[in-house]
Amino acid sequence: MNTSRVLLVEHGADGILQLTLNRPAELNAWTYELEASFFAALDFAAADASVRAVIVTGAGRGFCAGASMSLLGDVPDSRPDRSVRRRLCELAEYPKPLIAAINGAAAGIGFALAISCDLRFCAETSVLTTSFAKLGLVAEHGVAWILPQLVGRAHALDLLLSGRTVRGAEAEAMGLVNRSVPDGEAVLAARNYAANLIASAAPSSWATIKRQLLDANELTLSAAYEQAADLMDSALAAADHREGAQAFRDKRRPQFAPLAQTAWRT
Repeated sequence: MNTSRVLLVEHGADGILQLTLNRPAELNAWTYELEASFFAALDFAAADASVRAVIVTGAGRGFCAGASMSLLGDVPDSRPDRSVRRRLCELAEYPKPLIAAINGAAAGIGFALAISCDLRFCAETSVLTTSFAKLGLVAEHGVAWILPQLVGRAHALDLLLSGRTVRGAEAEAMGLVNRSVPDGEAVLAARNYAANLIASAAPSSWATIKRQLLDANELTLSAAYEQAADLMDSALAAADHREGAQAFRDKRRPQFAPLAQTAWRT
């Protein structure tokens, strides 16, 4: 996978792929070029068994300060056909852990990108804001669906209606981010977390559990119970369970197989 002009791609031997939005002069404002590069990199990572976790961050002082002003000024007739664009809501079905390292401003689509990831580590002084209402827009990119699940309806309404900013400590307190860390340490915290995941848990379990959490929004409790029981039958017979159980008995770290994955879009 090649690094593009607007997206830096670092593929380490540790199984972590780091994607760095690379438009620092504009606080990594989102463009169609960046969007295409970002999803191309995720497609690559989904198909590459050596990639076990993906970290998303920004170059310089920002994570992603929203859409480029050139996009915000677009009228509907001048925008690409929605049917051919990739969508952030696809990230909910991504089979590998996606971790946002929020190193600076996350606004608008940048905010949506952060909350579409599975986990978020945020620098203490990072500014997070939905910003949509302040620009006369609506809650785009699935934010109206995702945000209440993270912070509850009251906090979601506050953040969406007011467009106010929150920083690391408040974001952590309301559940918007998993952890607030000192400035300059968001990427390190994300990498440490990813390394611990890779060392201790099964990629096949991650993919299935993420699917269960997404399905649970459409299932009754009883149906979710039955789904888990059916999935458990297969899991108990699989090599990953045997390896996990043996590693526990041997008091060693498990050696789980990589995820057999060639595509993730549905």
